This record gives sequence, C-alpha cells and structure tokens, in this order.
Amino acid sequence: MKGRLLRLYVALGHHFGPQRWWPGRTPYEVAAGAILTQHTAWANAALALGALRRRSLLRPERVAALDETTLAEIVRSAGTYRLKARALLRFTRWLLDRSGGRFAWLRRAPLAELRQEMLRLPGLGGETVDSILLYAAHRPVFVADGYARRILARHRLLPAGATYEQARRFVEAHLPSDPALFNELHALIVAAGKAYCRTVPACAACPLSFDLAGHPPARRS
Repeated sequence: MKGRLLRLYVALGHHFGPQRWWPGRTPYEVAAGAILTQHTAWANAALALGALRRRSLLRPERVAALDETTLAEIVRSAGTYRLKARALLRFTRWLLDRSGGRFAWLRRAPLAELRQEMLRLPGLGGETVDSILLYAAHRPVFVADGYARRILARHRLLPAGATYEQARRFVEAHLPSDPALFNELHALIVAAGKAYCRTVPACAACPLSFDLAGHPPARRS
C-alpha cells in the first residue's frame, strides 16, 4: 500500500508541480481560512479574509474582542456566515485561553490529545481541525476530504463509502509521518479531484490512469 500511495503522489507531483499550500500570511490567518472555507469555495473565504485584513483584524486578540454579530457581518461573503463567525470566535477564544494566541503550543502539544480537544470545539469538524493542525501548526495529520476519499476508493485503496476517519487513518498508517508530505499530497489530490476525478471521472487524461488498469471506476462515488 505504501508503494502505491507514493507512486500516486509522485505521478501527481510530476503532473501538477508544487502546490505550495496553504495561502496565508500567518498561522492564525491560515486557521481562520480553514474555518471560513467550510462548505464554500476558497474564493468566498478569501473575500472574508480580505475583509478582516482591511480592518487589521487578523490577530486572535482582535477577533476575540468582537461580538458575534459584528464578526458575522464582516465575513458575510464566506456563506453561512453566522455559523462561521461563531466557530471562528470559539476557536480564537480557545486559542487565547490555551496558549495566549500563539501557535508554538499547537506545534508541541501531544497530537492525539490536542486533536480530540479541538474536535470538541463546536463548529469544527475533522477536516477543519486537521487543516488547522497540518497547515497552521505543521503537524503530521492527513486531511482526508471528499476528493481524497473519492480518489482512494476509485483506486481500490479504500472501500466506497469509507468515512473521513477511516481515510485519514489509512493514509497516516501507510506513509511516513511527515507534515510536508501530507501537505503536498492533500493539495495534489485536490488538484486531481477538481481536474479529473469528478463525479463523472475523466480517467483517460488523468495522471493516475496507469493505476486503474483493469479496474475502471464507478461512474459515481
């Protein structure tokens, strides 16, 4: 399994080149972006981040000082903005309480316990928590989003319908525990999912088509 995963990773890297994720000027901005992009396109989240930046609010203590209604109006472009404002406030106030707003603590804390603590924050699911841990805190966790689960299932590495946790654990168990590797692999998988591995796949042009010989994917997943 490790060999196949690495071959897929190398093939994607050759095809798409370095992805250099996640866009953000500070770890806090990366974390805020991960929360704001839930269930929406990145372009919408980027508009919300821009609105916060123009007001010089992309610092934990400044966001935490806002009331929920004010923050919601500022991040309105992100969609479901009231829920996202609430989630961003809860994460920000938790971060200030636990580490004074500094991400150095997130880089040192025991990973399993830290992840479970973050998952208990209302409004943060596995994908968002793992995006924060990987991209903002540089921890070795894999973001097993919908693109990842679709590609892994179509390449017979996971059963169709595998859960987020099943996919995350599978990748983490079969690859070196390296945040740089998980970072680039996730970004490359998203690129492949958007370009080729859509609901109706475009396998003929996909750089991973070599791994599908004799096992064409289902039309839906």
